[in-house]
Amino acid sequence: MRRSRGIASVLMGLSAAAMLVAGPIMIAQGFGGQGMIKDELASQKITFTEDKAELPPALQKYAGEQVNTGPEAKAYAEYIKGHITESTDGRTYSEVSAQWIAGGRKDAELAQLRQTAFMGETLRGSLLSAYQAWQLSWLVIALGALLTGLSVVFGVTAWTLRPQRVKVPASPEALESEHLTNA
Repeated sequence: MRRSRGIASVLMGLSAAAMLVAGPIMIAQGFGGQGMIKDELASQKITFTEDKAELPPALQKYAGEQVNTGPEAKAYAEYIKGHITESTDGRTYSEVSAQWIAGGRKDAELAQLRQTAFMGETLRGSLLSAYQAWQLSWLVIALGALLTGLSVVFGVTAWTLRPQRVKVPASPEALESEHLTNA
């Protein structure tokens, strides 16, 4: 029993140490990832229109703001989706492209619409990727915090499971005299 408690204590202690190292690294990497996303989005200089009337009601709070975060990127992707839907009469890029191909690839207006839909969907996909990366960075931060917290729990558990040192007296008489002096 004593030996298994000792092994459990060592394993819990090693786990606690590993989590204590991994947790803060994950937190730092998560915030670093968000910094990279912010820098990349800021460098693109994407800004919502200042005219609230041009924005759907759900996006009006972003009027005039530059896209710098994942949630803002998602919101702008929705804004683009509205423009694509409006310009293509609700058709997708693949539907416009199929219509252009079926027409012998000669309709210049369909070719331009196809190009517009393609560029819009590409930008939209990039913005949604930034949003997904933003969400994943929050997941990494949360998991890092969880590991850091668990390292404390595992460390305390390892400490309580450690084998207790028992002082063995040199002789039975020493045990009796020690017992009498402590009483």
